[in-house]
Amino acid sequence: MDASLSHHQGSLPFLPSRRDSVRRIGGVCALLPWRRKVRYGSMVVAASAGAGGSLDAPLVPRSAQGKFLSCVLMKKRPLFHFAVADLLKQLAEDKEAALSRMFLSSGSDEASLHRRIAQLKESNCQTAIEDIMYMLILYKFSEIRVPLVPKLSSCVYNGRLEVWPSKDWELESIHSCDVLELIKEHSNAVISLRVDSTLTDDLETTEIDKHHLSRVYTASILYGYFLKSASLRHQLECSLSGSIITKQLRHYISGFDPKILQRCAKPRSREAKNLIEKQSLALFGPEEKGEESSSIVTSFSSLKRLLLEAVAFGTFLWDTEEYVDGAFKLKENENAEENSSV
Repeated sequence: MDASLSHHQGSLPFLPSRRDSVRRIGGVCALLPWRRKVRYGSMVVAASAGAGGSLDAPLVPRSAQGKFLSCVLMKKRPLFHFAVADLLKQLAEDKEAALSRMFLSSGSDEASLHRRIAQLKESNCQTAIEDIMYMLILYKFSEIRVPLVPKLSSCVYNGRLEVWPSKDWELESIHSCDVLELIKEHSNAVISLRVDSTLTDDLETTEIDKHHLSRVYTASILYGYFLKSASLRHQLECSLSGSIITKQLRHYISGFDPKILQRCAKPRSREAKNLIEKQSLALFGPEEKGEESSSIVTSFSSLKRLLLEAVAFGTFLWDTEEYVDGAFKLKENENAEENSSV
């Protein structure tokens, strides 16, 4: 990953410092998970059995770790970050142990067995890591009191897609002024709204192809990811230059060469790339062969809500990927196709 952008503690305020040893929660001193040894298997079963609520997000956790964090987020929120750090540490140790046994058994009768165990462990770890990253993103949305839009099939009433409330202010509040200006231009261009559009304009309806909207949503996630990466690079260069007069973000981005543009625009890890694809697929559903019509009627306000959510998802994904990679080495997304914004 790009060394010039790594380890930005200031961009990860939602995560606990690993250097602390004791934290007081609700009047009780709790050891950080890095110092504790906890078995989560039985806790997940008990938590799942007693869980009466749901996060109602498009993606459902597949791993025991993801299901556990889902329950912690709903019922034991103050412990969420500690549980995340603990699980990341355990997964890293388990993967390392499996790889060590595989290398030590090389040339022995058990070599093929330990190689298979290591492969299975790696697959299970990737599923768990993607779930953990998704839960961290959900936590960030919960901080601004914005639930992710559930599966679109559950938001259609009488043939019309309606996402309410809009949550525009909350979704825009996480961005700087320079970034927000670019996001608004992106949103207005995609949904064909004027900059000075009124509430009446927002409530007007339009017909749009669901699969096209899915692609726009995916591209907007990538745009949010790109803007986060580019804005941090911009801040870094401004701080190093020491100049009082600095370029605006839009002018700075316009000076990117193709290599830097691609580096900022594509997910750095395979796990992040997978999450983008899975989020869009879970939200919109698969493209079915022979489907007669995939058009949906919706309001401009609902379209704007989806696009702002997607950009925020990409922004939070960048932060999450940065943090998780510091505790559990993510896989490089070397073979990803070049992405571009809408």
